[in-house]
Amino acid sequence: MCGIVGAVAERNVVPILMEGLRRLEYRGYDSAGIAVLNGSREILRARSEGKVTKLQEAIDKAQPRGNTGIAHTRWATHGVPSERNAHPHLSNGTIAVVHNGIIENYEPLREALKGLGYEFLSETDTEVVAHRIHYHSQSSVDLFAAVRATVAELSGAYALAVMSESDPDCVVLARCGCPIVVGLGIDENFVASDVSALLPVTRQYIILEEGDVAEIRRQGVKVLDRDGKHVERAVRESQLTADAVERGEFRHYMLKEIHEQPEAVAQTLEERVSNGRVLPAVFGPAAAAIFQGTRAVHIVACGTSYHAGLIARYLIEELCSIPCTVEIGSEYRYRSPLVPDKALFVTISQSGETADTLAALRAAQNLGYLGTLAICNVAESSLVRESELVLMTRAGPEIGVASTKAFTTQLAALGLLAVSLAKINGLDAGRERRLVAELMAIPALIQKTLGMDAGIAELAEHFAEKQHALFLGRGAMYPVAMEGALKLKEISYIHAEAYPAGELKHGPLALVDAEMPVIAVAPNNALLEKLKSNLQEVRARGGQLYVFADQDVGIESADGMTVLHMPAHIEASQEPILYTIPLQLLAYHVAVLKGTDVDQPRNLAKSVTVE
Repeated sequence: MCGIVGAVAERNVVPILMEGLRRLEYRGYDSAGIAVLNGSREILRARSEGKVTKLQEAIDKAQPRGNTGIAHTRWATHGVPSERNAHPHLSNGTIAVVHNGIIENYEPLREALKGLGYEFLSETDTEVVAHRIHYHSQSSVDLFAAVRATVAELSGAYALAVMSESDPDCVVLARCGCPIVVGLGIDENFVASDVSALLPVTRQYIILEEGDVAEIRRQGVKVLDRDGKHVERAVRESQLTADAVERGEFRHYMLKEIHEQPEAVAQTLEERVSNGRVLPAVFGPAAAAIFQGTRAVHIVACGTSYHAGLIARYLIEELCSIPCTVEIGSEYRYRSPLVPDKALFVTISQSGETADTLAALRAAQNLGYLGTLAICNVAESSLVRESELVLMTRAGPEIGVASTKAFTTQLAALGLLAVSLAKINGLDAGRERRLVAELMAIPALIQKTLGMDAGIAELAEHFAEKQHALFLGRGAMYPVAMEGALKLKEISYIHAEAYPAGELKHGPLALVDAEMPVIAVAPNNALLEKLKSNLQEVRARGGQLYVFADQDVGIESADGMTVLHMPAHIEASQEPILYTIPLQLLAYHVAVLKGTDVDQPRNLAKSVTVE
């Protein structure tokens, strides 16, 4: 895994494939490759470890041309990053395959194929797919039938694009658990794992559904569903521009990035679960062994990423019953930490170049941790390169200095980590399926929550002339409140602080009066009644309360208290992400009213690369 591009056309498709790969670089990868069919029906392949620029150098030398082709950027799961493990993989020189996902039963298939005389040249699970398709092609009527026969044997998650020298005007696709789309042109059609890769050539596309197998030709597209029935998938038109970093219809990048969160979180979760289970190999080839031995977790991060770590601590300790420590990078590097036995060291960073977090990682590598894991949004960053395990967040480019989609994708990635570790520590399959289902439902729930925007814009008028604000939460909602306070202070320059709601009577109540707005998040969980008591403490002292509450908590607007209800009941595992959304929107609208520079607030930088 991680990015697929393909094309069937009358023109040379190599430039199209290479531009598509460039547009998928944000997803994270360690090698890249391309294969095309030329006029003599010979498969021409170029692969390289490293970046697309290195692959381009190889292509500039070899000058391959072809009207049909597939290309791929890979993030290692099976086998180290290397040219021989890079996609596309070939079988007998006649079948070429690129693959996103993980084939879980590749080992028995590999052994069976060896018994049939097939030679394996890589360490990947994908090469098994190429050889199985070749095997079935010897008795199948065409490539489409051979691919259908092969996917019936596979377990796991996959998006496949396949071509064969026996049918040079065709690419066959299959989907199970990993997204893949078909771009529609005029006498040419295209393939990609992400529609953004297709924007230079088409805005029309269809999304393949789970279990679909499709045949792509210049003249049209044929799709069979999981039951083998011919189906017509809806044609869509992308609203993205060819330049995805433009603001488009949005006034600011921050608002655009807030609204991109459903897609960003979905991208972070896709390809990483199958049949209600998290696939641990998505963290890297060594993940299974390291997770098996993990008996403690130590998270280090800065700023918004630190808040994500604090939230993860609640989930990890609840699900895994192992201790989880969370620390600010700039503090960790200047003390002498005691390393728990068999502890996993986790760093979180949007840029992967945060100086304090990077220094903490380098210090930790000499302290006896079991392993290191980076959760990051930038594939080529130092943090990613220097960590043993990696999970890319796939938030895409984030231009606004105040982090939004980077934070929520970090929480999604940390949810995958918590479930993966919990499986080692006795999480039963039924609960794993429920947790995975809850995670997968989050993108749609974010979209519903964004519907609160107009009401929050009105609410922001209450804050425009304020100098201070207090944010409250309990349990995992306390770091959510911290993130809300950080957003407000970052872009509106209003002094804002967050407290655990139970700490009010230990000092912060002295600040509460009619000029101190108090913002609280109130999900329907075990701490609700405690939170209600804390809210009454504020009301009794003349404070102005603004509460984001679950619909079923029984909290309604009244004198001195304004309540905005969340759009639907939310499960505990979903609460941190979904209750973050209205706090982001509140900070944004207050900043707009105050006339500050929303995207580039004073004194701040997007990537803090100095101490």
